[in-house]
Amino acid sequence: MRRVRLTGELKINDFVSGKVQPDFGQGTISLKDAYVRLTFSPAFRTTFGQFKRPFDLFELTSSTQILVVERAGDIRGVDACAGVGGVCSLSRLTEKLQFSDRDIGVLIDGSNATGAFEYSASLTNGTGENAPDENGAKSFTGRVGYEVTDNVTIGANFALHDYPDPLFAANAEYATAFGADIEIGDFSEGLHIQAGVVAGDNWRNLIAGQPSNFLAAQVILADRFPLRSPGRVTAVEVVIRISWGDPNTDLSGDGGSLTTSGVVVHFTGRNKLGINLEFWDPSTGLGDLSLKIQSYLHF
Repeated sequence: MRRVRLTGELKINDFVSGKVQPDFGQGTISLKDAYVRLTFSPAFRTTFGQFKRPFDLFELTSSTQILVVERAGDIRGVDACAGVGGVCSLSRLTEKLQFSDRDIGVLIDGSNATGAFEYSASLTNGTGENAPDENGAKSFTGRVGYEVTDNVTIGANFALHDYPDPLFAANAEYATAFGADIEIGDFSEGLHIQAGVVAGDNWRNLIAGQPSNFLAAQVILADRFPLRSPGRVTAVEVVIRISWGDPNTDLSGDGGSLTTSGVVVHFTGRNKLGINLEFWDPSTGLGDLSLKIQSYLHF
């Protein structure tokens, strides 16, 4: 069971709200979202607790709506990406280097009157979900987004992540990352494109005490075809992803690309069945295949 999540949302009034989301998947119990939010106005909200850091578009897309079965594209037995393991996909790098995904801290966000411009910034422990801080330093993540038209949104992001000094663990070093992305279309019907690029310090791959520089890019294209006479099945969606990553831009032959092709059968709402065939093509050596089939029950 990949994810088994129950969500509790509470709204005291227009000012105070909150969310708690435990996950019972993969044979363990863990806490995902857990926060209190104060909404002063649409232009300024403050969130305290555990939440997703505001970084890349792919991580901020809900797991009930992501276009592929797995963001990171894990393939069993592949441990090829320097510092982070697995395949060198964009999400694998941003997650394992802790620039994205959940953390504990404080978040501020908001939008302008029309909702076309959005901003968010967080100050967090930097150790990830359900983990205590390991030093006295904090990590910063920021993102801005602008809706160019009704169907096109562009975004930019920046992160400053603290990590223990390899020689003196009580001291903190800092790794930076930045990126940009674009989203065309939405999750209703027709063509939907998500594309982004991220670069920064691979602090899990230290060379003479200094992090290597990583670079990753990804594009996901999906086309949803609603059925003319919907019954049990409401739509069929075709998905293609190409994700490329290089964990050390100064070293050749250590990266690779992940290609995903898939079909999604939609029922009602976010209930669906996803089938993905993924191929990992390393810069050197032999590739690997993975077939993933996942059902989604959302209510």
